[in-house]
Amino acid sequence: MRKPPSHDMQAPRQLPVTLAPCTDELLSSWIARHADFYGVPPLAMLRHCLPETPSLRAADLNLNDNQVLRLALMLCADPATIRHTAFTNIAPASRRLIAKEAIQSCSTCYPANTEPRVVLRSQLLGWRITCTLCGGLFRSPDGRDCSSPFGHYHATALIGERLLHNEAEREAGSWVSSAKIAQLLLMRRATKPASRNYEPWRYRVLGALIPDLDDAVERQSLPTSASPILQLHLRSALLAGIAIVERSGPEMLEMLRGQMMGENKARFSTAVDDILSSTCQSTASSQLQLI
Repeated sequence: MRKPPSHDMQAPRQLPVTLAPCTDELLSSWIARHADFYGVPPLAMLRHCLPETPSLRAADLNLNDNQVLRLALMLCADPATIRHTAFTNIAPASRRLIAKEAIQSCSTCYPANTEPRVVLRSQLLGWRITCTLCGGLFRSPDGRDCSSPFGHYHATALIGERLLHNEAEREAGSWVSSAKIAQLLLMRRATKPASRNYEPWRYRVLGALIPDLDDAVERQSLPTSASPILQLHLRSALLAGIAIVERSGPEMLEMLRGQMMGENKARFSTAVDDILSSTCQSTASSQLQLI
């Protein structure tokens, strides 16, 4: 006599009523709307679909193929839709630039009248200054204008945004990882000569490329290891800096190395050497493929 299948072996069943995702909606937001519909906590809804997943954040970031298929069945969607709502396919180097909650909003595309509030995937992307849907400038999550003092770098910043986006979403890059360049540009640098009111936290490598930055930053506006995403009104400067380095080539990294001193220079040099070594290896590999 055959044994009945255990609970773990049973195939998941589709929810009686499923809601369609909004355009660019984040997976955890979509699950939370189902939870609201069924009158249960969002984590309970997630555990009903994926009992082994510890949090909504984990679902957004890390789904294996089996979990994608199970969610697709339960939410009456195709697997491609599930993958598009999550960050599963984001390049590893770019993941530190994904915020834990919404850090920006589009006044045109944000579905503000929904309850519970929909969270769009692009609202967590710390490498963007424009909406992925309409191309308009992002504002703060509450809709306030975050005018940038670096508006004159806007065209160059859009190039940097595209470089980061292509690397993160399509794993398409140039001679250097844009995400790694972002890390380098936010390292501290030394001013020569040091000013009378020298504040070490203020001066970043990026300021060597975007001189306006030194006077624009405040201590609370700079990223940290715990919160590495630059605030929206300063982000154009970083994106423009990335575009400048990418366009200028490895020689620009050597120039920036000269802006450093002491332990900061040693750390910067190690990072630059790793980047240049990877660049040489990639170039050699490409040349071998052409032989």
